[in-house]
Amino acid sequence: MTLQSKKYDIMEQYETELEAFSIIMKDKDYSVLTQREYMLDIRRFLGSVYPKPVEDITKLDVMRYLTSIRKSGTGGSARNRQLSSIRTFFKFLNLMEIIKGNPALEVEKTKVEKNRIPTYLDELELVHFFQEVDGRYVIRNVAICMLMAYAGLRVIEIHRLNLKDYHRDEEYLRVKGKGDKWRVVPLLPEIIDSLDRYMPIRIPHRSGKDIPLFTSQFGRRIARRTVQHVTEQAFAAFQESKPENEKKLSSHKLRHSFATLHIRSGTDIRSVQELLGHSSIENTQIYTHVDNKQLRAAQGNIKGKLPALK
Repeated sequence: MTLQSKKYDIMEQYETELEAFSIIMKDKDYSVLTQREYMLDIRRFLGSVYPKPVEDITKLDVMRYLTSIRKSGTGGSARNRQLSSIRTFFKFLNLMEIIKGNPALEVEKTKVEKNRIPTYLDELELVHFFQEVDGRYVIRNVAICMLMAYAGLRVIEIHRLNLKDYHRDEEYLRVKGKGDKWRVVPLLPEIIDSLDRYMPIRIPHRSGKDIPLFTSQFGRRIARRTVQHVTEQAFAAFQESKPENEKKLSSHKLRHSFATLHIRSGTDIRSVQELLGHSSIENTQIYTHVDNKQLRAAQGNIKGKLPALK
């Protein structure tokens, strides 16, 4: 059996369950990206148990699958995300009364190290990074990187931005974040300047009711992969020019840099949480481990009160 024919057989075997899963995700207004990722996770999982009927899948099957992807190099966070997808899949099938029970419900999540100090670029490193932003559409690319490094936008948020979300006169962006939650991000003059440079050369959008802010060379909404590629090229050039810098850098590190810059500049953590669009302040607190001026100041209160060592 070829890989293609097996894929077709899997789709046919679980057609009813996959259709039900898709319907209920749409009904619950899951984002298109979430639907795609969940469906991909479930197809991979079902491929590991094929041709076993869904109602016969056991907790052991789920654990065996998670073990197999761990052996193939999948990290703890990614395994937990796939377990979440599998749990949701069975939960929805129960709601649709297709099966009874959830074999993934009692499977424990992988323990993942929390509060790791995030990788980031400091102020001077950011200046050097922007010197390396290049490409055929360098003006667009600079504007994109400015929004990530100095407004804290995620790759998916850059991809989603529409022209109507940019309020030039009021100097802010409306940003659609995780869970389709909206937030308002004020824009600094330098960011507005980068967007002012971009707008006159922006390639008009060719079709669709929502007009994207950032477009490709063909006038389509810029792809997430393109945004990642822009930053990857700049980071590669940056690290080539700074071989002593051994940080593991990616597009999301610009967002880390934004948060860290605020914390080091004395911005209160609640404001940083709002700017980042974090639902929980716990997600924001990892940046306080980098340089918390309030804690340093607090320690300064007992300066001179320690005993002298002989």
